[in-house]
Amino acid sequence: MLDATIKAQLKAYLERLVHPIELIATLDDSDKAQEMRSMLDDIASLSDKVSVRNDGIDSRKPSFAVTRPGEAARIVFSGIPLGHEFTSLVLALLQTGGHPPKVEAELIEQIRAIPGNFRFETFISLSCHNCPDVVQALNLMAVLNPGIGHTMIDGALFQSEVNERKIMAVPTVYLNGEAFGQGRMTLEEIIAKIDTGAVAREAEKLAAKEAFDVLIVGGGPAGAAAAIYAARKGVRTGVVAERFGGQVLDTLAIENFISVKETDGPKLSAGLEQHVREYDVDIMNLQRAEALVPGANGLTEVRLASGATLKSKSVIISTGAHWREMNVPGEKEYRGRGVAYCPHCDGPLFKGKRVAVIGGGNSGVEAAIDLAGVVAHVTLLEFDKALRADAVLQKKLFSLPNVTVITSALTTEAIGDGEKVNGLIYKDRTNDEAHTAVHTIPLEGIFVQIGLLPNTDWLKGTIGLSAHGEVEVDARGQTSLPGVFAAGDCTTVPFKQIIIAMGEGAKAALGAFDHLIRSSAPA
Repeated sequence: MLDATIKAQLKAYLERLVHPIELIATLDDSDKAQEMRSMLDDIASLSDKVSVRNDGIDSRKPSFAVTRPGEAARIVFSGIPLGHEFTSLVLALLQTGGHPPKVEAELIEQIRAIPGNFRFETFISLSCHNCPDVVQALNLMAVLNPGIGHTMIDGALFQSEVNERKIMAVPTVYLNGEAFGQGRMTLEEIIAKIDTGAVAREAEKLAAKEAFDVLIVGGGPAGAAAAIYAARKGVRTGVVAERFGGQVLDTLAIENFISVKETDGPKLSAGLEQHVREYDVDIMNLQRAEALVPGANGLTEVRLASGATLKSKSVIISTGAHWREMNVPGEKEYRGRGVAYCPHCDGPLFKGKRVAVIGGGNSGVEAAIDLAGVVAHVTLLEFDKALRADAVLQKKLFSLPNVTVITSALTTEAIGDGEKVNGLIYKDRTNDEAHTAVHTIPLEGIFVQIGLLPNTDWLKGTIGLSAHGEVEVDARGQTSLPGVFAAGDCTTVPFKQIIIAMGEGAKAALGAFDHLIRSSAPA
């Protein structure tokens, strides 16, 4: 089941086991069950601390639990955790076997102290790059706290359950049988949702912090670059972010980051955070900024949704952007029930079905190409009279037999049966307005890929914004407020690219440092 290279790597990892572990399988006569049996036997052959039992009684077949001998199973894999989930399996083996997790001691103690019984289920797809973070976080919580259990469920393998629960997006998490969350969630986010009082405690800590020299709002590529450049100047630097990594966390293939031939968003984000943590930077994650207030004595205040207020001599805004929505009837009603924004994550749930992709730029065409290998048919709709994607992508798209491209199409409504999407309505813009033809496309999924909107609503009325809501900046990254700078996708700088955002973040940090020097110099 496992090839020689993977076995060699896994054998080296399993040497770190401190305690014996058991793999308890619940199997049937299916081909997948035989694959699972083979995989578990391969794992057990690599370490004398790993044993396999085939007397599991899990309700889902095939499944297997990872546990210590004599203990109740708290981690279950319903499906074969390969692809993006193989790392989740390796970590579950190591952590169950006593290898210490790479998590702050304070967070570990917080998990251990959470009272109550929590039974989590996470529906995933093996191609989802967001799912492993959720699976790994919940598995770790199950290792640390006897009151917590977690089951990973491969939606493609347990399709009947996916249909029964009407799951149309991954990761989808249930807690004690009730919907808990959907989409990417970090360990800290999950803890905050079940540990009542954690938000208030954290807000109290934040409010007590001394003023920063440079405070960066946003933890994407621009914010990370700004933090590194500021910290290297030896000034007191802080980063406050709703989620460190920003929108890059939702990006799969990255092939134009100079000197790195190819990577993906989660890997790049992890590298950014690791680099920032090499310096004396105060990272305050899971904190959403709500207001920017020019304060007295040369300090600017950033008010957070938690109720805390941070103060700084200079501020760099790098809050990035988010996916643009269609803003048509039915979109919000059917979000997560057929309307999706991540084809890589949710595509496998639409296997054999008909879907549409909205948008003819690079993102839309790439999404259509990826989906065409999974679904029965893809209809790509573009508002303009021609696609805007790179020529090489268009050539690949038009070579696919199960893709239809419709240009000059204005999507006007996502329609459904009250539970999930079953169609899309669009207008043909090639006709004059008085005779515009209206068409309905029967389908089961709609993937929206129509660009970005800056995350700047919290700044309206406080700072200079363009007609598109972007923060207006000069050549140094300075905004309309003295001492407040901005960088990245939330600004008026053209071409929203990771590498450009990083450069702009570095420039804003240098601009902020220059401001600190000049404002502190004697008259």
